[in-house]
Amino acid sequence: MADVYKQSFKQNYTNNIELSIFNCGIERCAPGQTWGPGIRDHYLIHLVLSGKGVFEVGGRTWEVSQGQLFFARPSQLIRYTADEQQPWEYSWVGFNGACAHKLAAQLPFTDDSPVHHTHDPDGMRAALANIYSSRGLQPQDEAAMVGYLYLFIASLMKETSAGKPHTASSSSQYVLNAIKYIQFNYSHDISIDDVAKSVGVSRSHLYRVFMLNVGKSPIDYLTEYRINEACKLLRAGNLSIAEVAVSVGFFDQFYFSRVFKRAKGVPPSKYFAAQADAPADGPDHQ
Repeated sequence: MADVYKQSFKQNYTNNIELSIFNCGIERCAPGQTWGPGIRDHYLIHLVLSGKGVFEVGGRTWEVSQGQLFFARPSQLIRYTADEQQPWEYSWVGFNGACAHKLAAQLPFTDDSPVHHTHDPDGMRAALANIYSSRGLQPQDEAAMVGYLYLFIASLMKETSAGKPHTASSSSQYVLNAIKYIQFNYSHDISIDDVAKSVGVSRSHLYRVFMLNVGKSPIDYLTEYRINEACKLLRAGNLSIAEVAVSVGFFDQFYFSRVFKRAKGVPPSKYFAAQADAPADGPDHQ
């Protein structure tokens, strides 16, 4: 049997709160070597390079072998054990951060299927090796590791998309895509026609799915989003009303003031003072 070994790196501090590497490495396990049962406080992906073992989560057990990845979410009770005759060798990466949940939701793993057979084991192995080889304690090392992590996640996302049947998007997915478009483009001179075009539906269909899923029309959502962003800028207090208007996609200051007053009950010029005088019953809805 090949020699047992472990090479690993653990990060004790992060400059990147959006996405950060918790740990990474490569290991050839001893026969029957196990971790758990226990929980992690981060997302964890293993790629089996050779051999095999079992992964237990949610009271169920999966056999995992070469070319397969297994995935654990934070706070799940898990255990993984190397086979007695053919113990596995694997690479892994653990990650967390503010956007980790959103990224994890787009990977080819579910609670019912936490194991995935990759179409490109060599590419996945190289991606994980790049993360580990970029390890270090300097900010530039962390930036490189996170960059390679994004590339690894992107490769998994491609396999997620490839594994899905080519069916029409659900109404909720249209809405999510439209909301993303609005959040990235609200400061520009966009129309609802632009939003509908960005997600590949007609304006009337977009209206119907918004009313069904959000309870308001797309134009009302766009306007509300812009006004709430304007409130943040007004509270910061370092921009004029005209500058705030342009910053959130209103290129007519007087029209902005009318829309703002209709939404918030006071004109933007009085908003900050009105906030200061309001009873302390919670933050303004954003």
